[in-house]
Amino acid sequence: MTDTQASAPAPESPPLSPPSSHRLDASDAPWPLRPWIMAAICAFAGLAFHLTLDWRYAPNLDPGRNAFAAFLTVSTLVFVLGVELRRWTWALGFAMAWGAVIALIVWTSAGYNFNASIFEWPFWSGLLAVLIATPLFQTRRDVAPDWRFWKLWQMPYERLHSHAWTDAVIGAAGLAFTGLSFLLVLLIGAMFELIGIRLIMRMFEAGWFPWMLAGAAFGGAVGLLRERDKLVATLQKLVTIVLAVLAPVLAVAVVLFLLSLVGTGLRPLWDSGFSTAALMMAAAAFAVLLANAVIGNGREERSGNRLLHSAAAVLVAAVLPLAIIAFYSMHLRVIQYGWTPERLWGAVAAMVALAYGAAGLWAVVRGRLDFDDRLRPLQQRLAIGLMLLALLLALPVVDFGAISTRDQLARLKQGTPKGQVFDWAAMAFDFGPAGRKALADLAKSPDKARAEMAKWALSAKNRWDLNAPGEVVDAADVSYGAKPLREKLRVLPAGRVLDDKAYTVIEDRGQCRTSPCAVYILGADQMAVVARGNNVILFARDPKTGDWEENYQGFARSAPAGEPVVDAVQKAVIEVRPVQRRQVFIDGKPVGEDFE
Repeated sequence: MTDTQASAPAPESPPLSPPSSHRLDASDAPWPLRPWIMAAICAFAGLAFHLTLDWRYAPNLDPGRNAFAAFLTVSTLVFVLGVELRRWTWALGFAMAWGAVIALIVWTSAGYNFNASIFEWPFWSGLLAVLIATPLFQTRRDVAPDWRFWKLWQMPYERLHSHAWTDAVIGAAGLAFTGLSFLLVLLIGAMFELIGIRLIMRMFEAGWFPWMLAGAAFGGAVGLLRERDKLVATLQKLVTIVLAVLAPVLAVAVVLFLLSLVGTGLRPLWDSGFSTAALMMAAAAFAVLLANAVIGNGREERSGNRLLHSAAAVLVAAVLPLAIIAFYSMHLRVIQYGWTPERLWGAVAAMVALAYGAAGLWAVVRGRLDFDDRLRPLQQRLAIGLMLLALLLALPVVDFGAISTRDQLARLKQGTPKGQVFDWAAMAFDFGPAGRKALADLAKSPDKARAEMAKWALSAKNRWDLNAPGEVVDAADVSYGAKPLREKLRVLPAGRVLDDKAYTVIEDRGQCRTSPCAVYILGADQMAVVARGNNVILFARDPKTGDWEENYQGFARSAPAGEPVVDAVQKAVIEVRPVQRRQVFIDGKPVGEDFE
């Protein structure tokens, strides 16, 4: 591989910076107005975001508004983080292109699952592609003689690595500055509010002001730091030094962990109650991060400490066994429960970790203590491949919902699992159009119980109307759930009558979804609903609107556990008794919680 040297300034570039410049690259002249320009761009984007989306209470119902908001956000952030006066049109085109890509992903994700958020796995995969693509673009902009991007893998690793770390440091510092700006403005607003001037606090309540403030603070901070990237480089080195010190700690822990598995086997991992795959993937990610903090941009920047360098080699080599454990854990989960979109994404992540682990182990075996010289070009190729893979999976090209639907239907037909423990909620709300189409087909099944369950899943307004987490819904539940609420609800004291609004709120809350329940009318404006699992919820009526709402302050403490209440609510004696407790009073006013 031949590293291309930084090109001479393009014809549209400004004159070379004077010796007093705070810029690292002599091709980038000082840009004193950058902080103000970036602050104005981000403030305008914040206002546009607010006008597009923030005023709506249900933004997920409008894919177009979500897509445009995503375009505004991504294109603005990418442009602000990556623009230079030199070839600024490249940065504008790059930012708008990625904004359009993320907008397309949001547009398709918004209508994929029924009543789902846009923040699904494709969205995060698209953002990962953007994060990887930005330093690649910055490096190509610096060294390429023209706009052609055919040979990304031949870019100088030192510059690419520097851009990646600098973007991370500047982005984190910009977010921290934004948070401090909010605290400062709120402090100023509170000070003026003490003397009766509520202008600043009213501006916060207006909605548009916080978004503009956030944009201006972030854009101004990024612009200021970009103009002092020599200082940022020093901060970056400080961060990598701190992270490098942690490398031996993690290396020793990982080695001891892997050696312990030789004696204990893998069974304790499955019995721990935690997601083994997620923990192993997190450990592998930290290993990669700390190893790169040690090896730096190149041979001249890698740590001269032999202990740190050896620890980095151990961490790079340990990624492969950690990835194998994660992949095997995912394999066992799929054998037990079949494919779902989440497991497909997990399998992809595990395969990416396996690829990096294999490359890292090869570099350590072939290069030994000079493993980093072999690892850097491999990391560059892996980063490009990961960007393309993340983009491919984020776009509506591969349908993980359809894959999961086919697998789950095959398991259902084979009797693994049995129909009564089939995850109808996932089919209705997680597998996209393919899942709901499959439910429509199952609703025509000659198997009456299966057809009723499919119809129930299709008619549900949200997944919690089907089953709560960990709750198994069987055919009896479906049959009972089909009954009208008035037939399932016991009203106490005897002879009392509920109004239609009370029935509506209980239906929406899902208290009597699949089991009998009772409601005890405490007064004209209060009622308590008793359902499965000793679950007691207090509702109160709004005196202005007459609507019933859940009263979260109704109980001072949780009810004690006992025998679960299921059918007993229809027959048992249910009463509300006064309970005498003690409480501290000062000048006749209660203070603190009551106590025994």
